[in-house]
Amino acid sequence: MIGLLGRKVRMTQIYSKTGKVIPVTVVKAGPCYVVQKKEVKKDGYFALQLGFEAKSNANKPYAGHFKKVNIEPMKVLQEFRIDSAEEAGKYTIGQEVKADIFAEGDTIAVRGITKGKGFAGGMKRWNWHGGPASHGSTSHRRIGSVGSGTSPGHPWRGRHLPGHLGTETVTIKNLKVVKVELEQNLIYIKGAIPGSALTPVEIRKV
Repeated sequence: MIGLLGRKVRMTQIYSKTGKVIPVTVVKAGPCYVVQKKEVKKDGYFALQLGFEAKSNANKPYAGHFKKVNIEPMKVLQEFRIDSAEEAGKYTIGQEVKADIFAEGDTIAVRGITKGKGFAGGMKRWNWHGGPASHGSTSHRRIGSVGSGTSPGHPWRGRHLPGHLGTETVTIKNLKVVKVELEQNLIYIKGAIPGSALTPVEIRKV
């Protein structure tokens, strides 16, 4: 298995064997269940669909997808691509996948949704340097000109403007697994990952 679903728990710090402080993010990774297997003949590619955390109020179409394989509905559902039928053959529908697929020293990539920060101005959202800060200026943090007047007569596509900040899907690559607690399915990842506490995340091996 190349990855696992989990939920961000908190940030903390631990000490290495040499006494060095390591900032880490604690993630509850799994247990996940194999809900569906994708094959080249039928779907055009190999993949495993994993489910994470039981869901009690699923609607009929969503619940029916799980009922086919006799698994209770899950809150988080995500596909993980695999390379061959041989690897897919190692897993069966309904099989439980835990944090033991990771080990200390593994290099991983974590994908999650960043914190939502609501409406933000251009200086905070796009790091504009702002207008003159001296006496007499009235354009300290204003937008200013946004496009050509005569031609094309409207702002160019992609113009940086104030708007919603955050709530974006971001992947952080080349993170290191510092520690794994198999009893509680906890993974300690060096550094920060996207999202606030309890945010669902995908952890993939690099």
